[in-house]
Amino acid sequence: MTKQERANFIRKKLKELYPKPKPPLEFKNPFTLLVAVLLSAQCTDERVNIVTKELFKIADTPEKMQALGEKKVYQIIKSCGLAPKKSKAIMETSKILIEQHKSKIPESHLELEKLPGVGHKTASVVLNQAFGYPTFAVDTHIHRLAQRWGLSKGKNVKQTEQDLKELFPKESWGDLHLQIIFYGRESCPARDCYGLKCDICNSLFPKRRSKVITNKA
Repeated sequence: MTKQERANFIRKKLKELYPKPKPPLEFKNPFTLLVAVLLSAQCTDERVNIVTKELFKIADTPEKMQALGEKKVYQIIKSCGLAPKKSKAIMETSKILIEQHKSKIPESHLELEKLPGVGHKTASVVLNQAFGYPTFAVDTHIHRLAQRWGLSKGKNVKQTEQDLKELFPKESWGDLHLQIIFYGRESCPARDCYGLKCDICNSLFPKRRSKVITNKA
C-alpha cells in the first residue's frame, strides 16, 4: 500500500468502529470545555468528568470561577494530576477572559495559546469541539499511531499534525482525532502492540516483524 492508500484504509476502518465518536470530556459551553481540557493533562477523562461534575455546578463561567477562588478550585480538582498548577492556570485564564475577551472564549489558535496552560493541542480541541472549526488535534496517542501506521515520521506532534492533514480530508479531522485516540487506547496501546498485534497494524503491515519505536513527541 502507498501512504495514501493506508490513510484511506484507516479512515474507513475507524469509521466502521466508531461511526459517530463523541468527545469523552463532558462540558456545558466553550469555557467549561477549555477548563476540562486543561484538567485532562496527565489525568484520565473519567477522573476529569468526576471532578468537573462538581466544579461546573457552581462555576461554569469565568466570573463564577473567579468568585469561587483558587483555594476552592484546588480543593475540587486536587484528585487530578498537577492540581496546584492547574488551579492557578484556571484562575489566571478566567481573569484574562473577563478583562480582555468580555468573558468569551477566543476563536483563534493565536489568542487561545496566549492563555495560561493552553497549548496548540488544547486550542485545537476547543476550536473543533466548541466551535466546529476543522482542526486536527494531535496528542501522544495519535503521534504514536501515525508512526506505527507509516503515516508520519514526525519528531514532534506539530509535524505529525501537518502530515496527517495532508492525508485526510478536512471534514474528517475532528472525528479522526477522537477515533484514533479511542483505537489507540483500546487496541493499540503504547506498551503492547508496538505495531505488531492490532488489526489495523496487521492489515497494513502483515510482514512486519520488528517493533516500531516511536519518536517521542
